[in-house]
Amino acid sequence: MRLDQVKTIGMLGGGVMGGGIAQILSIAGYNVVVRDLNDELVENTRGEVFEGKWGMKNAVVRGKLAADACEAAMARVSFTTDLKDLANVDFLIEAIPEKLELKQSVFKELDEIVKPDAIFASNTSGFVIQEIARDVSDARKQRFVGMHFSNPVPVMKICEVITTPQSTPETVEAAVGIAEKAGRVVAMVKDTPGSYGFIFNRIFAAARREADKLVEEGIATKEDIDKAMIHGRNWPVGFYQQRGGIGKQW
Repeated sequence: MRLDQVKTIGMLGGGVMGGGIAQILSIAGYNVVVRDLNDELVENTRGEVFEGKWGMKNAVVRGKLAADACEAAMARVSFTTDLKDLANVDFLIEAIPEKLELKQSVFKELDEIVKPDAIFASNTSGFVIQEIARDVSDARKQRFVGMHFSNPVPVMKICEVITTPQSTPETVEAAVGIAEKAGRVVAMVKDTPGSYGFIFNRIFAAARREADKLVEEGIATKEDIDKAMIHGRNWPVGFYQQRGGIGKQW
């Protein structure tokens, strides 16, 4: 599947993360089919996309999105509880709970449902992509990548694209192109068996361990560590407290 052939994107899993990804993709001009487990979850995601804090309607209020563009983008998003409604998508992004066995089983099922030339991507925070794709066909492994967005998706501009030794150049090009069309800055990452996390999660985790040492040794308080990182490194939030109105505690 080439980038210019991708017209409809499936979003497996909604909520804040999946809804945010669906939102930026629909604004970018893609038709998006969001699938979640039940009607309640679907309605929650619909609320996030359209009326949430970072949703489309508030984007219009903040002057980030024109009213007519908002209306058009909203019309491009549909919702379902049926996996079979993802059968004809050109590109599928998974954003379900961070449980490896769950991701493996769902992708195995989807491999039998979604058309053979569609590309699969996982929004995992750090699982090895080759392990997530373990049970799909060899042909699908060539059309499998990671696409790790950062929360809240409509605000944070980064997208890590994780490639495996099996990922074809055409697959990687499509993932990068979709992310860039949606206004994301792409950082390329090689899939690394034996580790968890990609660029910013691994670096942040290492920094968090050092911050915890500072607290344990009585060198600085959590509040002062957050002050140092927010005002000294221009981080939107610190390690321990919600700051700047963006996101939750990291």
